[in-house]
Amino acid sequence: MSEETLENLLTETRTFQPSLEFAAQANAQPFIYAEANKDRVAFWERQAELLQWDTPWSQALNWEPPFAQWFIGGKLNACVNALDRHVIEGRGDRVAFYFEGEPGDARTITYAQLLTDVKKATNALTELGVKTGDRVAIYMPMIPEAVVAMLACARIGAPHSVVFGGFSAEALLSRIQDADVTLVITSDGGYRKGSAFALKPAVDEALAGSTNVKKVLVVKRTGQEVAWDNDRDIWWHDIVDRQSDEHIAQSFDSEHPLFILYTSGTTAKPKGIFHTTGGYLTQVAFTHRMVFDLKPESDVFWCTADIGWITGHSYVVYGPLINGATQVMYEGTPDTPHKGRIFEIIAKYGVTILYTAPTLIRTWMKWGDEFPQAHDLSSLRLLGSVGEPINPEAWMWYHKIIGGERCPIVDTWWQTETGAIMISPLPGITATKPGSAMRPLPGISAKVVDDNANPVANGHGGYLILNEPWPAMLRGIWGEPERYKENYWSKFDDLYFAGDGAKLDDDGAIWLLGRVDDVMNISGHRISTTEVESALVSHEAVAEAAVVGAVDPMTGQGIVAFVILRSGIAHADGDELIQQLRNHVAKEIGAIAKPRQIMVVAELPKTRSGKIMRRLLKDVAENRAVGDSTTLADPEIMKLISKKLQDATTED
Repeated sequence: MSEETLENLLTETRTFQPSLEFAAQANAQPFIYAEANKDRVAFWERQAELLQWDTPWSQALNWEPPFAQWFIGGKLNACVNALDRHVIEGRGDRVAFYFEGEPGDARTITYAQLLTDVKKATNALTELGVKTGDRVAIYMPMIPEAVVAMLACARIGAPHSVVFGGFSAEALLSRIQDADVTLVITSDGGYRKGSAFALKPAVDEALAGSTNVKKVLVVKRTGQEVAWDNDRDIWWHDIVDRQSDEHIAQSFDSEHPLFILYTSGTTAKPKGIFHTTGGYLTQVAFTHRMVFDLKPESDVFWCTADIGWITGHSYVVYGPLINGATQVMYEGTPDTPHKGRIFEIIAKYGVTILYTAPTLIRTWMKWGDEFPQAHDLSSLRLLGSVGEPINPEAWMWYHKIIGGERCPIVDTWWQTETGAIMISPLPGITATKPGSAMRPLPGISAKVVDDNANPVANGHGGYLILNEPWPAMLRGIWGEPERYKENYWSKFDDLYFAGDGAKLDDDGAIWLLGRVDDVMNISGHRISTTEVESALVSHEAVAEAAVVGAVDPMTGQGIVAFVILRSGIAHADGDELIQQLRNHVAKEIGAIAKPRQIMVVAELPKTRSGKIMRRLLKDVAENRAVGDSTTLADPEIMKLISKKLQDATTED
């Protein structure tokens, strides 16, 4: 077997310097790294001082691995930091959200209006008996009331557990039970792909199970018929609209839990990742301001993530609102009513900063350049990517077609568990490489290590670890401290490892290589699926690829690839194209990585957050019954792929 922990196969020589104009006005200046390196904890204290604290902290950090406390003794209120202080300081007329509903309805909500709405919702929660420390489940579409609900919970110190509106009743029930939720906030439904979908029935089904939920608060979004329990269900407008618009917020300890967010439980019980208040708010505000170079007086920021994911928590709700940003919120899907909808909205509101997922970028590539090119995207000045590694060719397309070759791109690495961005370029400072997250942010310490936890040299791959505590880090798994230690801290003593592989290039830049669970062992070589996928997407015919290692009697594992083709590009057909693609991978990486099988598909199995479910593709590639596909955005897709693979070409 190769001695490499993870092989480094692909190379990238293209670099993009920030323009002199951008660098001159950037929020982050080069000295910031030296400042943080000099005294990391003092650096984070200076960032924390930008929040409004009612009681100052007495100690910055208490670190007893794997448990951290930040800004000990300090007290603050998350909602006050997000709303009240802006209004008090005269920014109440600034737009907080431009909301765009899928059917085309639109709302403009100022900071003053949002604060009033939150105060009334807070009073309603209090009337319903919600107290500090009680857990509230939020199961809603992307509508402003979802943000109002989150902030109302934060205002009274009731940790919220947001459950993505696409999850099943079963998934909702498990999360309600695990957190011992007493109130559920939901809506009758929402709009997706041109029609109304229902949410309330899933809540009703979930609550048929054993729970301590006393009340269900329901927002009327679609007006569809809903089953009603008069003893339990309350319309949002019936109770919220009649409340006083006055509410005095109390402050909470820096370590008071702010929210629980469950990672999907496809293989085991979902993990209730929980974050506390002071450290989390410090880091999401800092990273939002520096990574996106936010100018709150002039920028229009759009993070396309749903609030059901950590990205929506950190970069739709808490980070942007603390920084006084103006944002776009969109309810629907990117192709409704047409494939240019996202670009239409960018042009309508003059969006300046766009933060989205590589999955969506590759989808746009597949649809064709004509859709973005039909709209004026000249307002954009910075682009970001999140959710998984972005392959270099998708990065280049994003740079050229969406950014007009003028916008810096921040490719960000972080997780539900980290709470905030950890590795990213800083625009104005970093010379970026397409596909690389580059280096840890100031105040963050990350390393790539081998099996023995020794740092690897430049040009080598291994495991990505975090070796110093950070303010927004998870404080544990809700109610399961031992599972927290086992899941994240057991592989390497006192080092955080969440399962991602990475490599350092010859310059020391960090390249994320996806989950180490997805690493393939090909003839003794440990090869990342990410590198083979990137090689495939670098071919002009391919928009997206997913690669798995399937059992092979000769090589241990053989590479099986699933590709989506780009539209509007002339390419070979059938066996000729397959051969072209196999040879292309061999040329880009080496013969060792030549796929055994390649199959052209219309879609890939993805979760509702856009992550490719490679384990399901592996089931198909190894002729096994396909595992649980209920978390997929389109559960039918696996039947089509299974049927097609049986006829696909196998090569020597």
